[in-house]
Amino acid sequence: MSATAPTGDGLDHVDERLLRTSPLRKFLARPELGSVVGAAAVFVFFSLVADGFLRASSLGTVFYAASTIGIMAVPVALLMIGGEFDLSAGVMVTTSALISSMFSYQMTANVWVGVGVSLLVTLAIGVFNGVMLTRTKLPSFIITLGTFLMLTGLNLGFTKLISGTVSTKSIADMEGFPSAKKLFASQLTIGGVDLKVTILWWIGLVAVATWILLRTRFGNWIFAVGGGADAARAVGVPVVRTKIGLYMGVAFCAWISGQHLLFSFDVVQSGEGVGNELIYIIAAVIGGCLITGGYGSAIGSAVGAFIFGMTSKGIVYAEWNPDWFKFFLGAMLLLATLLNAWIRRRVEATK
Repeated sequence: MSATAPTGDGLDHVDERLLRTSPLRKFLARPELGSVVGAAAVFVFFSLVADGFLRASSLGTVFYAASTIGIMAVPVALLMIGGEFDLSAGVMVTTSALISSMFSYQMTANVWVGVGVSLLVTLAIGVFNGVMLTRTKLPSFIITLGTFLMLTGLNLGFTKLISGTVSTKSIADMEGFPSAKKLFASQLTIGGVDLKVTILWWIGLVAVATWILLRTRFGNWIFAVGGGADAARAVGVPVVRTKIGLYMGVAFCAWISGQHLLFSFDVVQSGEGVGNELIYIIAAVIGGCLITGGYGSAIGSAVGAFIFGMTSKGIVYAEWNPDWFKFFLGAMLLLATLLNAWIRRRVEATK
């Protein structure tokens, strides 16, 4: 097969599909490049200004803070690559925890029964979001905003109706609690450093999501749908199934985060989770996902979550006023977005 094609000007032009791309250009084209540069800068900055930042125990705390955001940032990133949002992700985490706790307590059942029921209900919420989106053709912002408001009301209403207060009853003495805590909220000691099990969940989810995006047909469908649903449908991509699957992915990770919340403290406050959905989106955007869809990576979302963890804990170790945290988070969001846009323009200009 020839790599050249004759043209009317008498010159042979190389088919761009057969051109070899240098490793450097491939690296520069990665969505997470800007976030990696930003993460390195944040790490160096807090290493210099915060005396205790580089301690092993401090880094363990940073990774834990990053993992609690990163577990949800992974499916949110995939959803954004697919061109959609989920504003109900934050309260869905709380909903998952509340269902597990209240079902187990009220039915006096093994807590694993409540965990299983919670998984089914949480996945059903994800299916609801996906079906409503694909059937009504309304923007995902409107659909998931409605779900956010409904879940917020249900979380508070049902908790007060069943428990009489805004928090659930303790289930720490119930059968199955120790084994469930070991899976969702245990602590490991590696090299003298205490690490929460959520870090392992986070790493595993990033690995699976990266494999899906880069090595499976479903990953191709996600990028195609995010690039343009109509064009993707025209070439045979099952748009409806893909979007419903993405919302179920968000729901599944919300279930994992919810169980961690429950088994870490054995009680749940019904008002928790409000506002976290924006943090998940911020982590994904800092990690290189475009608001318009069709571009991004799971690894980038992990780096974005790591930046969040470093910033939230670095401010504490530097003994700064934590009131400034949101300012730094917003500044990083803008800088990362500008850096990502600049890198993309540079790469496209050299093609």
